[in-house]
Amino acid sequence: MKRALSVAALVTVFFAALVPSRVCAETTPHPNILFITVDDMNHDTPGCFGGTVAGITPNIDRLAREGRRFTRAHVAVAVCQPSRECMMTGSFPAVNGATGFYPVKPNVVTLQERLKEHGYQLGILGKVSHLKPAEKFPWDVQHDLHELGAGRDPERYYALTGEFIAQAKVSGRPFFLMANSHDPHRPWPGANRERELLGKQVARSASGQSEDARDAGEAPPFEIPTPSRVYSPDEVPVFGFLPDLPNVRKEVAQYYTGARRADLTVGRILDALRDSGLESNTIVVFLSDNGVSLPFAKSNCYLTSTRTPLIIRWPGKTEPDSQDQTNFVSAVDLMPTLLEATAVPIPDGLQGRSLLPILRGGTELDRDHVFTCYNDTVTKTSYVMRCRQSARFGYIFNAWADGKKTYRSESMIGLTFEAMKTAAADDPTLAARVEMLIHRAPEELYDLQNDPHALHNLVDDPQYRAELEKSRRETLAWMKSLADPAVADLEALLRRTSPGN
Repeated sequence: MKRALSVAALVTVFFAALVPSRVCAETTPHPNILFITVDDMNHDTPGCFGGTVAGITPNIDRLAREGRRFTRAHVAVAVCQPSRECMMTGSFPAVNGATGFYPVKPNVVTLQERLKEHGYQLGILGKVSHLKPAEKFPWDVQHDLHELGAGRDPERYYALTGEFIAQAKVSGRPFFLMANSHDPHRPWPGANRERELLGKQVARSASGQSEDARDAGEAPPFEIPTPSRVYSPDEVPVFGFLPDLPNVRKEVAQYYTGARRADLTVGRILDALRDSGLESNTIVVFLSDNGVSLPFAKSNCYLTSTRTPLIIRWPGKTEPDSQDQTNFVSAVDLMPTLLEATAVPIPDGLQGRSLLPILRGGTELDRDHVFTCYNDTVTKTSYVMRCRQSARFGYIFNAWADGKKTYRSESMIGLTFEAMKTAAADDPTLAARVEMLIHRAPEELYDLQNDPHALHNLVDDPQYRAELEKSRRETLAWMKSLADPAVADLEALLRRTSPGN
């Protein structure tokens, strides 16, 4: 672990914190970057993105009022590690090598490498093992979840954010801090075995293992912060892609309780930045790494899988309380955006493009759709999916769906999927929904304008044939541009389904 200030250094840090921010700005002409993520927060949970649970995200909502929010933002992959590795490389998995829980390729340049070369101090709070290999992410300071109250303690995030920024002030260097809340990732507050599961994660973190390692020793002493607000099942809406069943409601309420605590963490991180005096020279980026960990969301390619509540605040550059409702943007756009904003050269070969033109209020005509993907689970099981999302349609190619292979992911653990299976015994419509989840179809097409929760697959509807062909054609072209190994699978499917076959 890279941290540990000496007593003398701590004294220096304390007095440096008293230095006016104007002095620090003179020694750090490049803007600082505070990159905040929450884990598994659905795009429509924050109030500023249409969330209907009153008071659920006051801190995220405040950030949105101070910056610019993007209502058509998507992550590249709807699962933790590859999603984050795409953010930090500006590239899709077929190019950066992070197709699942794997390290990025040696020849891929990371955002952290490029910023380090240009004098930035780098820090990370939480989710340390989700950016690999270590040499590609040369952190000066890192704190994992065992130091962060299982990644769920807002006050620990406040203290460690403040400590990191104070160190940057001492050195006179601009900083990049990636602050990652582990809320609202499973296990949710009040869930069965919450302490046991978090204890295993804390033990792995303390021992330097991946959070996803199967074995773990005894957890060091830790406290799970008590949520400031516990929601009951009758206080929350059930997501439209799920059936409204008692145990589904129970689990959704637990999720919202975790989401509220995540917002507190975001608030305390922002408080630490404000208290440092460097807020006016710091770009703040906020988003979730993927959708909620429930069936038909996380670890898939549905709209709710990859859509993310992206907010960017750059004092003096972004218009306060503004939003972009037109342009489709991807998390792979964040690396080139931040490099251009900091006047650091952008590497060649990125799939992402800088958002600065639209961050300033412009529109780019070719941002009328976005591509997303999925590959492997944490257990290295492959479920190859490719998706094209536009304002109206969502097209998904499931290379793995052969009618025999069954789908299984973390989003199906807990109460919700079990409740769906039980209720399906007496409900043919729900039985068909469960069948779709576990076996899928080779292709899916949804009219999201009329079917926002993607409940009715239109692949075989002749009225949508033109849209299907367009989506196929553009998805294939995108895959070919990446040298995606799944190109052959889509080409084979198109040959089988072409007229005359």
